[in-house]
Amino acid sequence: MDKIDTNSEKLGIPRILLMENAGSVLADHIINHVKELDSRKVVVVAGTGNNGGDGFVAARHLAGYSKEISVILLGNKMKTKESTLNWNGIKNMYKTIKLLTTDEFDFEKKMKPIILEADIIIDAIFGTGIKGLPRKLHSNAINLINDSKAYILSVDVPSGLDPLTGEVNNISVIANETITFHRFKIGLLKRKDITGKIILKSIGIPPEAEEGIMN
Repeated sequence: MDKIDTNSEKLGIPRILLMENAGSVLADHIINHVKELDSRKVVVVAGTGNNGGDGFVAARHLAGYSKEISVILLGNKMKTKESTLNWNGIKNMYKTIKLLTTDEFDFEKKMKPIILEADIIIDAIFGTGIKGLPRKLHSNAINLINDSKAYILSVDVPSGLDPLTGEVNNISVIANETITFHRFKIGLLKRKDITGKIILKSIGIPPEAEEGIMN
């Protein structure tokens, strides 16, 4: 997928546009499938990469539909220019989106009730680029997500699940639904006990971006 994204950029469709499309797809799915959204507590739990960036975009789109949107950022340094741009955007939405970052005093103490009291959780912690064991901060957040009674929607892959093998390295979000983009990832299809319902969505990647990559 990283190579496909790179090829897409070479064709004139930049990653930032794909991120916008992905976040919009997530928001539209929630808007169309959850009744009385304005009375629901929506929480985005995000990492600092492009998966988190998709979550930031979704939060921005959802802000006009729900009275309570919170974004919990697990980290303090963005990994990509695309996630940075969208993070900076929602930081300015101080009237409609509540932010919790690791810079805040008693971060984990504050994170716990936000996640456990959520009605809808968007899991945007790790994407297809996950490597190694999750850090304690991420594991704690994943445990809280799984302990919640919220509807859990994972972005591209449930955080902690290897999208190639379907293996879990210590811990994974257990989702109600997973929206994956462009193509099904092999590992997802092996672990429907973790992914929940898998929904494939297009985000505008040109078919030509697959040339020389897809079999």
